[in-house]
Amino acid sequence: MFEHDPTDPHEVGLDADRLAAVPAFFKENYLDTGKLPCMATLISRNGEVALEDYSGTTHLGEGDPIGPDTIFRIYSMTKPLTSLAAMILFEEGKLRLEHEVARYIPEFADVKVFDGGTREGYTVRDPDRPMRVLDLFTHTSGLTYGFMMQNEVDALYRKEKIGRPDETLQQMAKRLAGLPLLCSPGEEWWYSHSIDVLGAIVEIVSGMELDEFFRQRITGPLGMVDTEFWVPEEKLPRLMACYEKHAITGEVKLADPAGAESKLYAKRPTLLNGGGGLVSTVRDYHRFALMLLRGGTLDGARIISPKTWEFMRQNHLPNGETMRSMGRSMFSEVMSPGVGFGLGGSVVTDVVASQQPGSESTFSWGGLASTFFWVDPEEEIIGVQMTQMMPSSAYPMRVQFQQLAYAAVDW
Repeated sequence: MFEHDPTDPHEVGLDADRLAAVPAFFKENYLDTGKLPCMATLISRNGEVALEDYSGTTHLGEGDPIGPDTIFRIYSMTKPLTSLAAMILFEEGKLRLEHEVARYIPEFADVKVFDGGTREGYTVRDPDRPMRVLDLFTHTSGLTYGFMMQNEVDALYRKEKIGRPDETLQQMAKRLAGLPLLCSPGEEWWYSHSIDVLGAIVEIVSGMELDEFFRQRITGPLGMVDTEFWVPEEKLPRLMACYEKHAITGEVKLADPAGAESKLYAKRPTLLNGGGGLVSTVRDYHRFALMLLRGGTLDGARIISPKTWEFMRQNHLPNGETMRSMGRSMFSEVMSPGVGFGLGGSVVTDVVASQQPGSESTFSWGGLASTFFWVDPEEEIIGVQMTQMMPSSAYPMRVQFQQLAYAAVDW
């Protein structure tokens, strides 16, 4: 939805040659070596797009060239949208961060904490305090993910098939309430189904299913025309293939085919996964990020207040802790030192500790298939990067993307 070609980088204080080195780096080190099928890159400053590049193809080593209309699975980059949806309701006085989750989902009133044993037989105890809405935003709820392979609770999630495709978001949330927590709420940071439960609360409070809420309150007003929980038939040819790299052997295999052969995105799902279910394009997601940078408004569409956005990008972890100091999870989309967690994404709290240039209060998050975005309010820089390789920890692309981008700053 860009009306003009990218602006002259110098006009927004960026060096053109250094900016061009960003996609060149990924082409040389990842595409030409066969590690990735493609890379889509967008960098803007002061709201002006200074770099937009599409390199590679829709299949590894073959297929059609990618472009602005290529649709990517963005997985956990869904989380900032679900968090924003909850904050829209917060602005309307319909929920509070200190409210107990059980206020909206009564099943959570009786939630217990794992206290020993195995998934086949275990003991539980009462939590030290109730789970609150803020705990869901910040992944300090005590919930986890079944794919972690770290403990008996995530093994129990796998046994109970949490996240199965035949249940609704609210049904999944209620089943989660019947399983033990890893820890008492507020004690530890665990990447988790927390945002799925938050999405269920959005549905309950608004009276709308999550996809409809997104369309009416976020993606529709922002003109994010290709951001959905599935790909309509007429758009399926634009959905590229997704790959997976084995953590031990390094073998790469096809995880989900492109286009109409996709087994996951060709029809509307029953489970509207608020923590990881959306597909999108680089331009669509840039519009979302640009709305945040501009304080909650874009092209006349007011989504949230500037003060709400300012509040969201503060570190909301207790006692000023970081994800690294509070986290017990072996996997996270962002886990650099000097980074806390806001309402829906990571927040830089200490630039020096993060070990690369940047700004405090920079807000970012990524997705399982190696998609990523950040918003730097101080420098007014947005970066969006998309490819399709799982897991996102396969290669250090995110820190490389940011260090190359900041190297292009002239003034």
